[in-house]
Amino acid sequence: MSQDPNIVTRPPVLMRAIRKAMAGTESVQERLDHFVDAITEAMTVKVASIYLRRPSRELELSATRGLKKSAVHKTLMAPGEGLVGHVAQTARPLNLAEAPSHPLFSYRPETGEDKYNSFLGVPILRGGRTLGVLVVQSEAQRNFNEEEVEDLLTVAMVLAEIIIDDERIGGQKGALKGITLAQTKPETFNGKSFADGLAQGIAHLHVPPVAPSNLLAENIATEEIRLEDGIAKLRASVDAMVSGEAASLSRASKEIYETYRMFAYDRRWVQRLREAVHSGLTAEAAVERVRNEHRARLMKSPDPYMRARLHDLEDLANRLIRALAGESISPGKKGLPQNAVLFARDLGPAELLDYDRDKLIGIVLEEGAHSSHTAIICRAIGIPLIGRAEGILDRIEVGDSVLLDAETGDIHIRPVESLTANFHLRMNIRGEVAKAYEAVKNLPAVTRDGRHIALQLNAGLLVDLPQLDMAGADGIGLFRTEFQFMVSEFMPRLQEQTDIYRKVLDGAGQRPVTFRTLDLGGDKILPYMDPVPEENPAIGWRAIRIGLDRPALLRYQCRALIAAAAGRHLRVMFPMVTTVDEFIEARAKFDREVKRASSLGKTLPNKIEVGVMLETPSLAWSVRAVCDHADFVSVGCNDLMQFFFAADRDNIRVSDRYDPLHPASLSILRFIAEGCEMENVPVSICGEIAGRPVEAITLVALGFEALSMPVTGIGPVKAALLALDTQKLKERITPLITIDSRLPSVREHVREFCMEEGIPI
Repeated sequence: MSQDPNIVTRPPVLMRAIRKAMAGTESVQERLDHFVDAITEAMTVKVASIYLRRPSRELELSATRGLKKSAVHKTLMAPGEGLVGHVAQTARPLNLAEAPSHPLFSYRPETGEDKYNSFLGVPILRGGRTLGVLVVQSEAQRNFNEEEVEDLLTVAMVLAEIIIDDERIGGQKGALKGITLAQTKPETFNGKSFADGLAQGIAHLHVPPVAPSNLLAENIATEEIRLEDGIAKLRASVDAMVSGEAASLSRASKEIYETYRMFAYDRRWVQRLREAVHSGLTAEAAVERVRNEHRARLMKSPDPYMRARLHDLEDLANRLIRALAGESISPGKKGLPQNAVLFARDLGPAELLDYDRDKLIGIVLEEGAHSSHTAIICRAIGIPLIGRAEGILDRIEVGDSVLLDAETGDIHIRPVESLTANFHLRMNIRGEVAKAYEAVKNLPAVTRDGRHIALQLNAGLLVDLPQLDMAGADGIGLFRTEFQFMVSEFMPRLQEQTDIYRKVLDGAGQRPVTFRTLDLGGDKILPYMDPVPEENPAIGWRAIRIGLDRPALLRYQCRALIAAAAGRHLRVMFPMVTTVDEFIEARAKFDREVKRASSLGKTLPNKIEVGVMLETPSLAWSVRAVCDHADFVSVGCNDLMQFFFAADRDNIRVSDRYDPLHPASLSILRFIAEGCEMENVPVSICGEIAGRPVEAITLVALGFEALSMPVTGIGPVKAALLALDTQKLKERITPLITIDSRLPSVREHVREFCMEEGIPI
């Protein structure tokens, strides 16, 4: 749709009338009265009425021009009652030439509507909720034309934004005799805790809705051009996703992006946007109106597949609004208010790092996964995160007060005073517990029977380094080197890599740091690498397999690590090794880089240890063989358990189906610990289970003497270990971990032991 931008198309008469009705500082009631007056005059109809939904869900006649004024605030329609109730229930327009003959018609003599035949009712929608119904009527028997229906839908959208905005800021004048349209009721949602913690703050939306101050177009032709440009940018970005790195994350991801593209090119969706702009809305407001229509309809659908499509349309609309605002489709720097709790459908690690950590105190996601990189970062930097809070984006408003309980997974929005007071009490208790952890943070983690356990951090960013002192950790058991590559637009140069690794070693001081070489592939794709679409990327071309097939990448990283650790202790391990031969080949490449540095007269590390990250069952059963070549073994429990139970840790349908304290999984972990002990090779374990007290003390009882975990786990695990008699726990659980065990888990047995022994868990 191409038009000369110099041609000025006047907004329709109705839009000009509504703009005039919006002027001034009247109360909400006066504003409603002006609305119905403007509608009747602009549309040349006899009746215009506004029905608003009460808390009881009844629809109340709140303003009218043409019906009896005495019926205002007295006529009530039950949910689903009459034509008005039907429009509210279906969230669809209803256009009738002979309304009194319709089987749903409900006669109300107090309104004086006997002589009116034609009826057009449209829902007043906002955020997927039906706030009320806007109705026009006339004496003549006729159907309203499509342009009139579009105009009334546009007015209904403007009406929803204006009356809610007036209600929020209008104080006493904003009251509508008991009708509350803005969401003010306390609500509680339950999700999954992805990163522990408690937080009290105010809601901030990752992609906020269009502001009501920018709804009506000054120049329709200009808005039409803006819309077409925005759609073109949107389609280009979605095409890039489908053909680019995002689509190669997994088969499911590719299907999602294909669905995005289908919607982006859907002619009906685009036509609805064009019609909304042509009716007098800005391009942004047109997107919001069509979004509201989809929300209202799909949220009412009993079909879960249809409701799930709403998320695709939400993302598409958000992208289009950002394109219209002149933003890059890719994330940029975003401001936050103080004590912000961020609400989003999902959030990537780069997007998380765009926000000011000093102001961000919590995150809530409608989707997400416990093992996502965003969750890993949140646990590392101590930001509470709750995911899988289904439907919360349709209920939250910018600026709402929020209590975030990432211990239980509860999100309280607009909480009552008593709940807030109780929450403060819990925060205080948590603070006291934190003080108790602080009191022991500098003590070594020595069990009651004299075993010294090294408690180390999982890290991946320079911002993680201060956590070492804050938590009293013994070192960094896992430094994920890929984050530096993932947040960069280009491959980091050799010197850049060297500088980063040197800063990590500087920050750790005398404490050991174990660097894991690049663990790319799977769900971690670099923007500057050619994507390799795979059916099952988690078990495809990733980690050490890429390093061995692309030796320059591995060689440069090894070279940077050797240079950074000049004169110091260097610990390096290779991820996702499946066979002993793979480790031998990778170590040979590392050793060649050591020889190269030596031949060039470079200062070498004063001590070098090269280890293996054991993450596959195949290597677990070869643990003694790999110990012939490795200086240490680190068990990557997240992936090992994923492969052991054949349960994708990012698949919400199966990721929660197994317990890592199942006798079968404990048996393989014990086999690894015992194999390393027999070969006299140090073994550690890293992953989520290392940072949870019940799991941690069980691992220690199996023979592990070094645990690497998120920062939030150090205090609780150390407190539990200080009270633990390892031998007693070992004697308790050993009979339960047998090949013929029928137990689903030993968790309850360990918890009972802790209760008996007074071990804090």
